[in-house]
Amino acid sequence: MENIVHRNIEVNGINMHVAETGDGPVVLLLHGFPELWYSWRHQMRSLSANGYRAVAPDLRGYGDTDAPSSVTSYTVFHIVADLVALLNALNLDQVFLVGHDWGAAIAWCFCLIRPDRIKALVNMSVPFQPRHPSVKPVQTFRAVFGEDFYICRFQEPGEIEEEFAKAGTAKLIAAFLTSRDPRPPVFPKSLPARFEAPIPLPSWLTEEDVDYYAGKFDKKGFTGGLNYYRNMDLNWELMAAWSGEQVKVPVKFIVGDLDLTLSFLGAKDYLEKGEMKKYVPNLEEVVVMEGVAHFLNQEKPEEVSAHIIDYIRKF
Repeated sequence: MENIVHRNIEVNGINMHVAETGDGPVVLLLHGFPELWYSWRHQMRSLSANGYRAVAPDLRGYGDTDAPSSVTSYTVFHIVADLVALLNALNLDQVFLVGHDWGAAIAWCFCLIRPDRIKALVNMSVPFQPRHPSVKPVQTFRAVFGEDFYICRFQEPGEIEEEFAKAGTAKLIAAFLTSRDPRPPVFPKSLPARFEAPIPLPSWLTEEDVDYYAGKFDKKGFTGGLNYYRNMDLNWELMAAWSGEQVKVPVKFIVGDLDLTLSFLGAKDYLEKGEMKKYVPNLEEVVVMEGVAHFLNQEKPEEVSAHIIDYIRKF
């Protein structure tokens, strides 16, 4: 894409692919699953045009960044360490941080572990949830949503990858990105059959976009991204030292009212009642975008870009 520079940077023992554009204060953009740096293409242009330098890596296991073979090489400690090493390699003391989906989960952890490196955070879709003192997350998901809940289905290495291969990468990408079902996602064993019918694309997602994602996932596979889910219980153990700790950086949170994450374990009620403020005391804004689903930064690129820029301009 025009004016976007790509390079590979050695960080924390891996080679990380990074896309960059613009000059000025740095905004670090963290993508989710099943995505890439490319998910931020619209925001990168807007940030650059408004005097910021946008930096969007392919996270560990994705796209043109290395994908270590060990499942346990994808804990939040590994991902945050990659990002701290990236900031060091770029000679950056502090940045504005923006996250979505898994990128949002990583961003919350980044702000807990190294708040000194973050000026302010704009996070999307995944609200901050305090660590449960005694129950691991996957155990909770199994009990509440059952074995077909997508996070539970992603746990066994190789199993869901085989089903994804039968369904076809382009079909999967289109189905994920265009879903507007706000219910908790379930992936029954008949998963490939669900992708036999054509998937019409909305105006905000082109065949070219789908092909870009599919080309990278065909080459790299889904295992790296799936390994983030496979470390959820291990992350729970590793983050025990931060139990009860607040996220103290300034925060703006954005979510669509059709986002599937609002159906998780009382998340909608948690947000509406302002409960997150207990754990994120400098939460300054919560924006609920009407009629918008999970991949809001692609579905409503101009509005999301404006929300980011309007907030970070305060600092």
